[in-house]
Amino acid sequence: MTSLTLVRRIKARPQIVFDAVTTPDGIAQWWGPDSGPVLAAEVDLRVGGRYRVRFRRMLDSTEYESSGEFLEIARPELVVMSWRWSDGMADPGESRVQFALKAIPEGTELTFTHSQLEDVEETRLSHEAGWMGAFDKLESLFATAG
Repeated sequence: MTSLTLVRRIKARPQIVFDAVTTPDGIAQWWGPDSGPVLAAEVDLRVGGRYRVRFRRMLDSTEYESSGEFLEIARPELVVMSWRWSDGMADPGESRVQFALKAIPEGTELTFTHSQLEDVEETRLSHEAGWMGAFDKLESLFATAG
């Protein structure tokens, strides 16, 4: 198994970033690797609760869906959840996603880890590119905040 870690600085307080990564309205604004829309976002934010996100890539109009279960929640510092692609994606295994949020003077330092990925470099690189695109959008949401 392999993993990837990305760190971003977001110009918003941790509670605001927490809501952006855990509510349907928040997820709808940034999820997905490019400017394609989020088609569905469902969240039952409790340990053992489920989530489901469906989005369309603008590049080729392909739709993707991921879902999983919330494993750990510590508002507003941490969200850990299982991750599985739906719809017969090439990577059928379940992995783990973690959002760790830390208050910094500029807002929030988000440390994102996607672990238990299939140990294939192409899989890690594909997930990394997708999450980097999504986090570019998340950062842009709050870029003008003071």
